[in-house]
Amino acid sequence: MSTFDDLKKQRIEKLTKMENAGVLPYAYEFHQTHISKEIIEGFQPTKNEFTEVSVAGRLMSLRRMGKASFAHLMDRAGRIQIYVKQDEVGIEDYAVFKLLDIGDIIGIKGTVFTTRTGEITVLVKELTILSKSLRPLPIVKEKIEESEKIVYDTFKDKEMRYRQRYVDLIVSPDVKKVFIRRSKIISFIRRTLEDKGYIEVETPALQPLYGGAFARPFVTHHNALDMELFLRIADELYLKRLIVGGFDGVFEIAKDFRNEGMDRDHNPEFTMLELYVAYHDYEFLMDLVEDLISKICLELFDSTKINYQGMIIDLKPPWKRISYFDAIEAHTGLALYEKNEKECRTAAEKLQIELEESTSKGAILDEIFARFVEPKLIQPTYIMDYPLELSPLAKKHRSKEELVERFEGFIAGKEICNAFSELNDPQDQRKRFEEQAQLKAEGNEEAMVVDEDYIRAMEYGMPPTAGLGVGIDRLVMLLTDAPSIRDVILFPQMRAEKDQSSKE
Repeated sequence: MSTFDDLKKQRIEKLTKMENAGVLPYAYEFHQTHISKEIIEGFQPTKNEFTEVSVAGRLMSLRRMGKASFAHLMDRAGRIQIYVKQDEVGIEDYAVFKLLDIGDIIGIKGTVFTTRTGEITVLVKELTILSKSLRPLPIVKEKIEESEKIVYDTFKDKEMRYRQRYVDLIVSPDVKKVFIRRSKIISFIRRTLEDKGYIEVETPALQPLYGGAFARPFVTHHNALDMELFLRIADELYLKRLIVGGFDGVFEIAKDFRNEGMDRDHNPEFTMLELYVAYHDYEFLMDLVEDLISKICLELFDSTKINYQGMIIDLKPPWKRISYFDAIEAHTGLALYEKNEKECRTAAEKLQIELEESTSKGAILDEIFARFVEPKLIQPTYIMDYPLELSPLAKKHRSKEELVERFEGFIAGKEICNAFSELNDPQDQRKRFEEQAQLKAEGNEEAMVVDEDYIRAMEYGMPPTAGLGVGIDRLVMLLTDAPSIRDVILFPQMRAEKDQSSKE
């Protein structure tokens, strides 16, 4: 069996032969008249018409038979068979064709016909080499069992697939479909919000202060200003400044960055939708979110039901709504509303949760919820009315002590969105920021800092506002049946390769 180095050497030798024959192996352009799907769907063999086409793509199969060969060409829309005959293209061009390998990119001009087996095929009249591939592709095989296509011997190494997404996209058509669907989801969200009259804006990714979430930031240094800057962990505080400035509805679909752990649901660089609408509260956003996500589902599947990792989930509104403390009691039997820190700590110990002495009441409640409630929220559920300790930017509940008007949406055991009736009292905001700063001084690296400019903005007057964050990556996971966030991010963050010269 040939090694990778042997195969690459053979391809370089073929490249040299092409160049010696006066063939340009890396072209500048090629004019296409059709893509594969258009040819296959548009050709009508009963009319016996010899449709002329010009198509380009990557060779994905080759069957050489002396002076004639069949091959499959793959473009952005799929695959089409081509038939290359020496009598049609000439001796010299056919000799060049014999130097081609699977993975090479070519352009062809020819006429469409149907083979005896019924496959729509292009008879090649002219052949142009567009790019000679020097690395062999991983071999992917297919077979038909009971009228169903089975793919095996695929590009199996997950880590290599994520590192070499370009190869993954070439050999795995279903992977490309995931990212096409991702694009459609984001486009649908953008159109829907714009139709409601909300304005898409851009806010700084580099910020002098970070805020809007509990997270550790990435830190960098600006040389010209000689100052420390942070990659944003959320868009929230800048978007709410725009509400102060007179916008009634603003949103941003952008990258956020959090210097934290990585797992199936977390990547340090991720995409968020954040939306802020003046003169509304969190109840308004519950209706908006379930309507938006159910309509995305209908757009993609013509149904509100999806199958996620073997679970049938119905996204049809209305979604279940239950308070934070009622959910904890339902799944643990513990009534913790209005309990103090000591009582919450005792409850956590009964649940065999190990805690540090410095763990705050909010963190204790959060740990109980994450372990015993969140994984069980399979059907769409809004968890409402969170403890004040967990929500320093949310407005106090209008009728329930020690709670705020906040909800999180959960589907398939994952948090999909987070929303508040936004705090618009600047004095209350200062107090909460200072409490966060104290937690930070005590060693909580994820606590927020005091943002004086944001408080100054609020002091000019911020109207009642509803604020929403939706994790785009997790939503795409849900709607593409992806088990890991890395499956829906084209280039997820990875550890450095041990061998940067990577021979495979």
